[in-house]
Amino acid sequence: TTRRNIRGAVRITSTKELEILIHPEGIVPVMGMLKDHTNAQFKALMEITANDVPGREYRFELVYCLLSHHYNSRCIVKTYTDELTPVDSLTPLFKSADWGEREVWDMYGVYFAGHPDLRRILTDYGFQGHPQRKDFPLTGFSEVRYDNELARIVYEPVEVAQEFRKFDLDTPWELFPKHRDAPEHLITEGGEGEKKE
Repeated sequence: TTRRNIRGAVRITSTKELEILIHPEGIVPVMGMLKDHTNAQFKALMEITANDVPGREYRFELVYCLLSHHYNSRCIVKTYTDELTPVDSLTPLFKSADWGEREVWDMYGVYFAGHPDLRRILTDYGFQGHPQRKDFPLTGFSEVRYDNELARIVYEPVEVAQEFRKFDLDTPWELFPKHRDAPEHLITEGGEGEKKE
């Protein structure tokens, strides 16, 4: 077999945990080494998650959290990708990668090449988009409700009954100048708050 030169970086976090930053092509060989090497033995993949930073060329940062029961230590492996570039699936190495990769696919839209069953796991099958992306609208595209007349679940486009408000948090009370004034029937010649006789 040919051996590729996979670039990466290793650093120790503030909590004394090992953190490895690698190129996406190196995810399977590096994770295989961390699992099988006698000095590592990170046999448990605890979770897979992602981070979306739209301003970057590779907007998704994938984070794999590993645990070594033998050495009672943790390791975080990070890699990156974009909307179109697939990342190799870790399901042949770790059975727990199955649901984690499905969740990242569902929430962020990161495609995992070689995954045996890559489909939505948290949202409905007809759901449009990926809700954890930063460019996904807060209200979504459709709303789901149960219709008693039809006796079934109905999907409808989102209708926002009120426009979004823009609040200026530096001077909130200047928007409401009469907000704190007392009503006229409570104002007397002596000032506010005394009832007229």
